Amino acid sequence: MRDAEPVPVRLADYRPPAWLVDTVDLDVSLHPTATRVISRLALRRNPEGAADAPVVLDGDGLTLVRVALDGAPLAGGAYEATPQSLTLRAPTADRFVLEVETLVNPTANTRLMGLYRSSGNYCTQCEAEGFRRITYFPDRPDVLSVYTVRVEADRAEAPVLLSNGNLERNGPVADTGRHYTIWHDPWPKPAYLFALVGGNLSKVPDHFVTRSGRPIELGIYVEPGKESRASYAMDALKRSMRWDETAFGREYDLDVFNIVAVSDFNMGAMENKGLNIFNDKYVLASPETATDADYAGIESVIAHEYFHNWSGNRVTCRDWFQLCLKEGLTVFRDQEFSSDQRSRPVKRIADVRTLKAAQFTEDAGPLSHPVRPDTYREINNFYTATVYEKGAEVVRMLKTLLGEDGFRAGMDLYYDRHDGDAATIEDFLAAFAEATGRDLSHFALWYAQSGTPRVTATGAYDEAARSFRLDVRQETAPTSGQSEKKPVMLPLTLGLIGPDGADQPLTLGGSNMPHPVIEVTEAEQSFVFTGLDARPVLSLNRGFSAPINLSTNLSDEDLVFLAAHDADPFNRFDAMQGLALRLLKTGAAEGRLPDATPLVEAARRVLTDTTLDPAFKAQALALPGENEIAREIATDVNPDAVFTTRRALRAVLAEALAAPLGETYDALTTTSPYSPDAAAAGRRSLRNLALDYLTSGATSEAIARAQAQYGAADNMTDRFAALAVLSQHDTPARTEALADFYRRFVNDPLVIDKWLSLQAQIPEEGTLERVKALTLLPVFSMSNPNRVRSLVGAFAVGNPTQFHRASGEGHNFLVDVVLGLDATNPQVAARLLSAFKSFRQLEPARRASAERALQRVAVTPGLSADVADIAIRSLS
Repeated sequence: MRDAEPVPVRLADYRPPAWLVDTVDLDVSLHPTATRVISRLALRRNPEGAADAPVVLDGDGLTLVRVALDGAPLAGGAYEATPQSLTLRAPTADRFVLEVETLVNPTANTRLMGLYRSSGNYCTQCEAEGFRRITYFPDRPDVLSVYTVRVEADRAEAPVLLSNGNLERNGPVADTGRHYTIWHDPWPKPAYLFALVGGNLSKVPDHFVTRSGRPIELGIYVEPGKESRASYAMDALKRSMRWDETAFGREYDLDVFNIVAVSDFNMGAMENKGLNIFNDKYVLASPETATDADYAGIESVIAHEYFHNWSGNRVTCRDWFQLCLKEGLTVFRDQEFSSDQRSRPVKRIADVRTLKAAQFTEDAGPLSHPVRPDTYREINNFYTATVYEKGAEVVRMLKTLLGEDGFRAGMDLYYDRHDGDAATIEDFLAAFAEATGRDLSHFALWYAQSGTPRVTATGAYDEAARSFRLDVRQETAPTSGQSEKKPVMLPLTLGLIGPDGADQPLTLGGSNMPHPVIEVTEAEQSFVFTGLDARPVLSLNRGFSAPINLSTNLSDEDLVFLAAHDADPFNRFDAMQGLALRLLKTGAAEGRLPDATPLVEAARRVLTDTTLDPAFKAQALALPGENEIAREIATDVNPDAVFTTRRALRAVLAEALAAPLGETYDALTTTSPYSPDAAAAGRRSLRNLALDYLTSGATSEAIARAQAQYGAADNMTDRFAALAVLSQHDTPARTEALADFYRRFVNDPLVIDKWLSLQAQIPEEGTLERVKALTLLPVFSMSNPNRVRSLVGAFAVGNPTQFHRASGEGHNFLVDVVLGLDATNPQVAARLLSAFKSFRQLEPARRASAERALQRVAVTPGLSADVADIAIRSLS
């Protein structure tokens, strides 16, 4: 059995901290194996905390050297120290300065939490509870302190020394070959936002002038030789800063803003105040090495971390249960930024696809939890799609309910009221309620109730009364820990489309609707629209205004009509997806594909409509993925049947649309220089989608076309798209292209990640052995999270037929990797294990195999809290 089960932490048990820390003075002397950390904490008893409580500071694997109180060394009997905590038994004063000296070994820190070394550079990651691996501290988000940090290191080893805030002083340490910097951050922050970097890095400099005229020095630090690949990230940063001033009225507040790109990082990036630390995949880009998706990802993540300066840093969360308050809100903000920078409809479609693929699946499985959970065992496991993506959808619904002006007024009040504070969801909603006069008590249920509401909408036209009746019913299935569900508030944007394809005026209850939004608050409600001369076609949940599973009584003919005429781009796309999913679900269940004529007709209209954005066409014409189809089927899923049916439908579309697909591919072929802008990226996305369809039959002509694109490509988007097409067909062309790609990019780890992922997702019997062989290559390392995610993670999440093999070999492979990785990097191991989150929807034999694999994890002695938590909840 496990050494010890993770202890549950409950929101209901929250108590204010007994002691606050007004200032933190850190002196960090970097050394590869023995870094010395001296912290001076100005402690103050919290009048809102428990009276007479001892001072208890968190630790994690620390080596204590000494403790002093107001400058006087403390005797051993005055405190109790373990690697996990430091307790002052009976402090007699309400204010004092505690000095603590600890030793840490950055080189041995394979968990990549706290202070560690990456490629010879020193780096920190303190969210959620990493600061306690550096020094003893009340490591919780509601303890906000002003930090002054002195960093010292050997100049030859670490010529660059960075920390949060503004640089105050720097210079040599006499006669030692070492040097120091001193940084001061005037804005109080929790310990999880502390950051420190030391190493041999090159700075890409720039500057920004705020709307009030303040000059800001910008710097992106990368490995020497990679400076040119940071230019797009710098441009995205400056656009983010200007956008936040315009869209939310938020101006940057320090004299410098620095970003550091590192190659070993558990997350995408971290918003430490004034010193963001990034996984280098979200900083480095060039046309030869980065795809259009990489450029868009860099833009989004740069914006996300910068926007945290206000939604997360200046206003932080009171406790980790409020995590969505910073993450969900900031995801919404970065989505809005990217929508303004690119195509709003296409961005919305992409975001909803991500939501459905990751969060809807999470909501339907054993790892389901509310946007604000009420219990956790390991907080690292709650950086989830529910907190991020569903959290963003909840904020978006607020904006839909309150309107542009009401939403902005609520955001302004929230920032003004809680600047420098650690806030809660109740604080957030109270600001909007006060600013707009709306009662949001019912809306708050979105934060407390897990699961995806299923909404059934039935429309009927009464010709005699010239009216359209819409009956709406909502229900949410029981989820883990929540058997009873209440109706939630649903803002549903809608349109009624007349025979001419135009939206009809909306008259509800005898009044014209100023906004096309109905608010559904009960389990069942009806809405009657009048003054309609002909039967309209219902377009409901436009823009995906509520995160729901929607079923309607629309016919295939209605969906074809919507795909051709709907004024809402998202619902036009969704009509195409709805047609495809009806075919795919039936085909997977019956073993044969139904008549696909309605989908072919709709696809032809979209493909040949010259008024549509190419990027939109690419989204609309892409078939739902295997995981999305499985989610729609929901029970007794056979991944092989899903794969076979999807492949058959793809072949039908490819054959029926061969001529316009070929014309589209040729028309979009260009010799213009590569540009990552949205319009050019959209044209490439449609051209490469056409290539994928045209190659589905694997004819010699089609393979030759893909080979020609691969060889002639002057950018990674087109080259990798051609390689992806070739990878699906077991031909000599695939072997040749994969080998050539490896030779070209063997020395570029971020590009090799693409090569690894692509091979991990080939849906054929030999893939598992291929993946195992790839783990033995010099380019692969289990110690690098990017490599692990790219190969093992891509296999588990992106290759359902092979991961869920009937033999159980795929399940056992993943468990072997998780158990091997758990001792060195439990955070990455736990995230890999979450690939089992939808195992209960599988057919019985595969479901039993997955359960056995999870049980093998659960009974392994000495599991980390991270992995044990995922195993426990998955099996519950």
